[in-house]
Amino acid sequence: MSKITKKGNHIFVPDHVTIPYIEGDGVGHEITPVSQKIVNAAIKQAYNGTRSIEWKEVLAGEKAFKQTGSWLPDETMEAFREYIVGIKGPLTTPIGGGIRSLNVALRQTLDLYVCLRPVRWFKGVVSPVKEPQKVNMYIFRENTEDIYAGIEWQQGTPEAQKLLKFLTEEMGVKKIRFPETSSFGIKPVSVEGTERLVRAAIEYAILHQLPSVTLVHKGNIMKFTEGGFKLWGYALAEREFADFTFTWPQYEKIKKEQGEEAANTALVEASKAGKIIIKDVIADAFLQNTLLIPEEYSVIATLNLNGDYISDQLAAMVGGIGIAPGANINYNSGHAIFEATHGTAPNIAGKNLVNPSSLLLSSVMMLEYMGWSDAANLITSAMEQAFSAGEATHDLARFMPNGKSLGTKEFGDRIISIIETIKLV
Repeated sequence: MSKITKKGNHIFVPDHVTIPYIEGDGVGHEITPVSQKIVNAAIKQAYNGTRSIEWKEVLAGEKAFKQTGSWLPDETMEAFREYIVGIKGPLTTPIGGGIRSLNVALRQTLDLYVCLRPVRWFKGVVSPVKEPQKVNMYIFRENTEDIYAGIEWQQGTPEAQKLLKFLTEEMGVKKIRFPETSSFGIKPVSVEGTERLVRAAIEYAILHQLPSVTLVHKGNIMKFTEGGFKLWGYALAEREFADFTFTWPQYEKIKKEQGEEAANTALVEASKAGKIIIKDVIADAFLQNTLLIPEEYSVIATLNLNGDYISDQLAAMVGGIGIAPGANINYNSGHAIFEATHGTAPNIAGKNLVNPSSLLLSSVMMLEYMGWSDAANLITSAMEQAFSAGEATHDLARFMPNGKSLGTKEFGDRIISIIETIKLV
């Protein structure tokens, strides 16, 4: 087997390629082998044996700790660096203490600055909204800055006291309501971090001919961090993508100088010309709007914490996080780790109940990233057929009028059986 390589702006994928993977904790032991089996079947069906994946297991989480004494061995990080593309199941992260998130460690160490979360609805999946087919978005969540940078100090520690003294005595901060019992966190948002995230979102919209990119922020309150994100994002669009975009500040300028009718005409003409509309919205308004007018949004660019909330709400609108895929990508280096977006679900682990669709659809994203779209399309087509027939794991099937609950392994076998009947055109 061979490794993926990167040259210039492109990755080069050999026909027979090695992909490192982390099985994951809890339900990871079930969803990973099922997903791999389906991917292997799709590749075989699509390419008739001329392409294949050799799966190379690397360790992280509880399995790694039991075998090596480390939650995230150096060998695992090096494998992802060396092989460029990898995939992982869910990993345990204690709340309130102990180890920091292994997921965050992977993202930050490899500088995987984009968390890409596509959200779409599959016919047959029951949704809490009336028109889930209108939900079709691609979330570009900044992955290395904001609150998730992990810069914080616990209440009562000497470090927290030192920071408090600096803030009050040297910076003149007087707004800390209970200073002596407060923990503190720092929220870094940079020009560079914003620009590379927004650039990736716009380039994705151009490549896939999508109509808009929306900057989602809370700049009305956090004026220099999230407000900066908005302003820097607009500036980048106008500077680097002038031929491809029409921004809301441009609309407002025309409106001020020529009137609202002229601005509306310019907006319509830009849209007809295939230009991508760059706009922004406050985060809380966006969450409301996704329920009321989801069709108005396509590509979303946002900061880390906002992106966490947004991703889960949109996933719920199309059936739940169990069918929500995700990827962590550095478009400059080419490195990418695809992942199940849900947790380890220890309450159902080992019971053949878990839905493997999140990891499976993340595998679809990986195949698309590798340029193996025929295999990716076979999997999504098979899932569409199964869901339309009411065939799903119990979490989805119980809500379907014609639902037939399948175990994790049985669902995987059913997807493979459908894949083997699909004829490629």
